[in-house]
Amino acid sequence: MYKQIIRPILSVFNQENAHDLFLKLVRFTNRLPVLGSLIKLTHKYEKVELHRELFGMDFKNPIGLAAGYDTDAECLEGLSAFGFSFIEVGSLSCEKQEGGKKPRTVRDKSRRSIITRPGNRNKGIKNAIENLKDRNSSAIIFGSIAPNQSSHKDEEMVEDYCRAFSLLYDFVDIIVVNVSCPNDNGLLFVQDSSSLSDVIDPLLEIRLCYEKHKPILIKLSPDTPFEQIDRMLDYCRLNGIDGVVAGNYSKCSREVLAANRMTDSAFLSGEELYPKSLELVKHIHIYTQGRFPIIGCGGIMSPAQAKEMFDAGASLIQLYSGIEYEGPKLVKRILKSI
Repeated sequence: MYKQIIRPILSVFNQENAHDLFLKLVRFTNRLPVLGSLIKLTHKYEKVELHRELFGMDFKNPIGLAAGYDTDAECLEGLSAFGFSFIEVGSLSCEKQEGGKKPRTVRDKSRRSIITRPGNRNKGIKNAIENLKDRNSSAIIFGSIAPNQSSHKDEEMVEDYCRAFSLLYDFVDIIVVNVSCPNDNGLLFVQDSSSLSDVIDPLLEIRLCYEKHKPILIKLSPDTPFEQIDRMLDYCRLNGIDGVVAGNYSKCSREVLAANRMTDSAFLSGEELYPKSLELVKHIHIYTQGRFPIIGCGGIMSPAQAKEMFDAGASLIQLYSGIEYEGPKLVKRILKSI
């Protein structure tokens, strides 16, 4: 149904509007008990063998929805009906972010990818918290945090992370610190282990103030050299970070920019990203001797690629572009194949 009816309709709109329209459709169907039940019946696939124990939690299956899909936590119940065992909201900043200049996202159909300008559009953490307070979803919720796009000084970014962490902590199950989020100049906020410790050390201290210990993950970029990745992993394992999300957007090549008539900085997700994401997961798994939880993310478009990502060492995986191109039934197809 998605490929035959919904996607052709959505393709009439630009990528950003099409995505927003699809979320509105999911929210609408979720409000109608008959349609909501039908979606669950046709999309969910449950087997005891699919359960995963990780971070002291029971994941009903190893597939989640990546950050950026439901950035502001507006559609958790409807999206979890498609079979996701966990959903990552965000990346969220303390203040509302308008995002980069339009078009903020562009489809590259020839590469089955999505191109995004830097900007991290979101309505702010306080808005998301109001949605999270009322959530009625069985999915485990990850909350991804990032600095305000206007923050460029180190102390400003650290303050942003700390404030975002403190605000969101009580309303999600797991915190993801997005240290690979590009700012409005297209530069990564955190690029090495020393700047990583500047951000994470205060967050670990803040976590001690809470009665309930919640896992902290960091999100790594597939563009970061492996030597830097190794130093960041050493820091994480020595200081109590619980795992990593590998990876995130990758910076567009000149070829991709030219093909899409873009001249400024932009970032790529989708099938074109998959080889980089797979290599990142493999490297982390080998470097940590399989003893550090990895959530594999980036360009997974098929059951075969999902299996390859698990074989590379991912404990869990996340989908985004695969849902855009293949539809929500991709979750069930993957679950039936593993």
